[in-house]
Amino acid sequence: MIATVKGFAQQRVPANGITLNAVTGGAGTPVLLLHGWPETWWEWHHVMPLLAAHFSVVAIDLRGAGFSDCPLDGYDKATMARDAHAVMVALGHERYAVCGHDIGGMVALAQAAIHREAVTHLAVLDVPLPGWTGWEATIARLWHFGFHMNRDLPERLIHGREYDYVSAFMAERFHDHSTFDPADIEIYAKAMALPGRTRGGLEWYRTLAADHAAALAYKKRPLAMPVLGLGGDQRFGAQMVPMLQEFASNVTGGAIAQCSHYVADERPHEVAAALIDFLKTH
Repeated sequence: MIATVKGFAQQRVPANGITLNAVTGGAGTPVLLLHGWPETWWEWHHVMPLLAAHFSVVAIDLRGAGFSDCPLDGYDKATMARDAHAVMVALGHERYAVCGHDIGGMVALAQAAIHREAVTHLAVLDVPLPGWTGWEATIARLWHFGFHMNRDLPERLIHGREYDYVSAFMAERFHDHSTFDPADIEIYAKAMALPGRTRGGLEWYRTLAADHAAALAYKKRPLAMPVLGLGGDQRFGAQMVPMLQEFASNVTGGAIAQCSHYVADERPHEVAAALIDFLKTH
């Protein structure tokens, strides 16, 4: 089930006390890609070759997902951000851009706030962010936040039904279903079925109260690096720039047309073009 992208190599990298799976390719200034739930690094497989023509690209499986370790704890976004930073340093990248989607976007924001000397550019794709003024109201209307925060119950209900859950969950968040590839869903479902990974991914949600408190503290010192906020026009696209302006002073971006939440799956060429333009002109 090991998925590959031509021109990219996978390796396991010791980082922050655990070992994470990293996929690397391309040449140039480095950019780190952080996936969301319920995906893995494979979320970026259409975007990565487009970026690799311009940059050194690193896509990782976050703590608790894919072929990275899934320890019992450390799922607060600050710790996950330290994981990701340690991977980049281990790969020889002292300064780099970071782009995160969904919960990966929460990690990317924490990474930019904690490692300001290292993160040159921040891009956040289609996600409500802890610390945002609309945070509580938004997550209250998203059913899966409450469900995933429950202790043990989601694991018991999802076990053995990973494909059904991932498929239904992602289909609900696609606008253009012609881009919804069952082969990709199979990759994500098989990754979730690996020992400990269902619980690992759900732990990302169980730390969100602590993440919200940490993000409120980040806002006291606005980010100075260039920030890009993008989202699907059918999901969070219209909110990404004003949301990120609460955290940073130099924010650009907007909505991707005819697109919902899974922007890198639905509109990889638009995402890659926006990232290339952002990283080359800011």
